[in-house]
Amino acid sequence: MNQLTLKEAFSVEGKTLHSGEVRKATFCPAPAGTGIRFKRIDLEGAPEIPALAEKVVDTTRGTVIAQGDARVSTIEHAMAALYAAGIDNCIVEVNGAEMPILDGSAIAYTENIERVGVEELNEEKDYYIIKSKTKFKDEETGSSITIYPDDGFSVEVMVEYNSPVLPNQFAILDNLEDFHKKVASARTFVFVREIEALLQNGLIKGGDLDNAIVIYDQPVEQERIDAICDLVNVEHVQLKNLGYINPSPLKWDNEPARHKLMDLIGDLALIGRPLKGRVVAIRPGHTINNKFARMLRKEVKHTEIQAPVYDPNKAPVVDINGIRSMLPHRYPFLLIDKIIEVDRKHCVAVKNVTVNEPFFQGHFPQEPVMPGVLQIEAMAQAAGVLVLNYLEDADKYSTYFMKIDNVKFRQKVVPGNTLLLNVSLMTEIRRGCAVVKGYAFVGEKIVCEAEFMAQIIKNK
Repeated sequence: MNQLTLKEAFSVEGKTLHSGEVRKATFCPAPAGTGIRFKRIDLEGAPEIPALAEKVVDTTRGTVIAQGDARVSTIEHAMAALYAAGIDNCIVEVNGAEMPILDGSAIAYTENIERVGVEELNEEKDYYIIKSKTKFKDEETGSSITIYPDDGFSVEVMVEYNSPVLPNQFAILDNLEDFHKKVASARTFVFVREIEALLQNGLIKGGDLDNAIVIYDQPVEQERIDAICDLVNVEHVQLKNLGYINPSPLKWDNEPARHKLMDLIGDLALIGRPLKGRVVAIRPGHTINNKFARMLRKEVKHTEIQAPVYDPNKAPVVDINGIRSMLPHRYPFLLIDKIIEVDRKHCVAVKNVTVNEPFFQGHFPQEPVMPGVLQIEAMAQAAGVLVLNYLEDADKYSTYFMKIDNVKFRQKVVPGNTLLLNVSLMTEIRRGCAVVKGYAFVGEKIVCEAEFMAQIIKNK
């Protein structure tokens, strides 16, 4: 898939949860490679803050990002909606330090994204693929988040409160396409017993029954309830029975758990790349969400490019006979065994390196090492399959090297290794010339990389 942005801009406006001020946020299309950025248009120079985990400075009742003196809080609902829609690039212009809370959910963002539509950009999505189980646990709170390998992205959340009204709840989202229907409308929630302390700390000044689920789960003296009502400038109420005090009913019995799931998606979106993995969270919250996102973010930043996923049990996309029909190479110079991925822009080939390779007789008898030039040649043959895949009569054409640049050899390739060759077009094919970037992997490690140009010539 290619990266996505919005087809056109849209705006939302409303009261903010914590400051209680009215703010406006405008979501604008952005070019490939921009990522998600929040732009403080009310500040001099309109500084931008990248929506990345390392930019988070506070997780008290919301996610706050900052860069320099500029900061924007309560971004998680907008981030969840953008992530669920597959939006990779967007500039969010906001005229204050906090996003509007709207109705306490992500539904307004989701509906606006669907209304304006999305636009495909001419650059591939850069998924971060989870290849092994990764877990983070907060020993103090008992909260944990674990992510497992999976073909897509899914989330499971379990929330646990010592409350007769809000017991243990579970929510699951197996497919991001269901976000609008199953998650986007889930509202934020607060316990009556928490409100006084939050207000005293300068928070939830804009909270009301229209933008949050309010839970009355412990008896509170009427005098204290009256004081809370005075703090939020609402009429005094009589709370006789434990339960949800909102005039509108819950949208789902597990709406709080679904909202926690939404928050988790929004916080994980700060990794900066779409994920392929299954997330299981027990008692998540913004603090542990950000700690987990920062841990993954370090891996993402230190991973220049991931090795292709290789399942030797799957049938190849192109087997050796298909390769021989496209390439003129034969023993001892056919250096790829099968193709496991190929599309209009990239190709992944497999080369099983055995001690019977003829070049090991002289390179080197006592310490057999696959020559680097042959690794480059294997990449070129994979690239040949890629570019000839465009042509109807591939057997009537051949590809020839024109130049090789930026070659790096990082690790030895020896008998017993399985070489994964990942090649992709750097530009469109023009005038019969293809510019290709190639990586060779053994396991998860890059052993070789190069950029090269090849010319496609019709055989005489």
